[in-house]
Amino acid sequence: MQTRTLRDLEVGPVGLGTMGMSAFYTGAGTDDEKSIRTIHRAIDLGVTLFDTAEAYGPYTNEDLLRRALGDRRDDVVIATKFGLITHTPGETEPSTQRGISSAPESVREALEGSLRRLGTDHIDLYYQHRVDPAVPIEDVIGQLAGFVEEGKIRHIGLSEASAATIRKAHAVHPITALQSEYSLWTRDPEGEVLDTLRELGIGLVPYSPLGRGFLTGAITKPSDLDSDDFRRANPRFAEAAFAENMRIVDAVKDIASEAGGTPAQVALAWLLAQGDDVVPIPGTKRVTRLEENVGATDLTLTTDQVARLSALPVPTGDRYPDMSSIGR
Repeated sequence: MQTRTLRDLEVGPVGLGTMGMSAFYTGAGTDDEKSIRTIHRAIDLGVTLFDTAEAYGPYTNEDLLRRALGDRRDDVVIATKFGLITHTPGETEPSTQRGISSAPESVREALEGSLRRLGTDHIDLYYQHRVDPAVPIEDVIGQLAGFVEEGKIRHIGLSEASAATIRKAHAVHPITALQSEYSLWTRDPEGEVLDTLRELGIGLVPYSPLGRGFLTGAITKPSDLDSDDFRRANPRFAEAAFAENMRIVDAVKDIASEAGGTPAQVALAWLLAQGDDVVPIPGTKRVTRLEENVGATDLTLTTDQVARLSALPVPTGDRYPDMSSIGR
């Protein structure tokens, strides 16, 4: 599989988000054996970027990734995140206190915990999961730059940050990638944020590139979701918005029929067509879905098809029940 570059970090064009293997989409429960088989197949297919976070589980997803990678750790790029759990330095048990925190002592505790759970001496790409308004971004990046000097992280990333925050951070130490939600379902990064990334040479890693599964066409009504699926509380999946948002899925299905691909592949191919600095990280626990997603790299949309997809309406409803921590 061909590669793409996030600033100076070379990865495959499609990564694998592992969150759903341990959290939020688990439905009847987790299946670590199935997830490990999927991770192994991803490596065999040339996927190199694997995305996790201490908050997924919490903690269990990083441990799962360590067990899955085994002696193939050096064949991949591990990205993980800090900042959605508040740590107490020296705590004997890992904290489960959720809350945005980039306090210096909490960040150090988070890093050491992630290194231990991932079974590695360095993290390839370390993201601030959400911007902490209580700690200047310059101070956060300064601390992360120190971790780079220590050799404990290789590259620094941000998640869901505003253009102004990205500029302040990049002035302290080069930022390799911004991870934000971006897809035909969420166009928020377009404009000022994406322009800033391109000006500064920073890559974009779209999470939820399939609209939390909506763009695949597999979800036809809200009741298709398990009762404990967090999407049940998502405004875009609410009954009032669902029917309107299906218009987007129907348009993607039409183009999939034209292009000879699946709706998921069309959605990913559209993202890949947005630039060589865009590397989506669709998540799945299933080998068949993984193979389908990676197959998007072989699907070429026409200029007209890309334009028609780009002209689709924005979804009805916010993408989170609480948007207060987004785009700081």
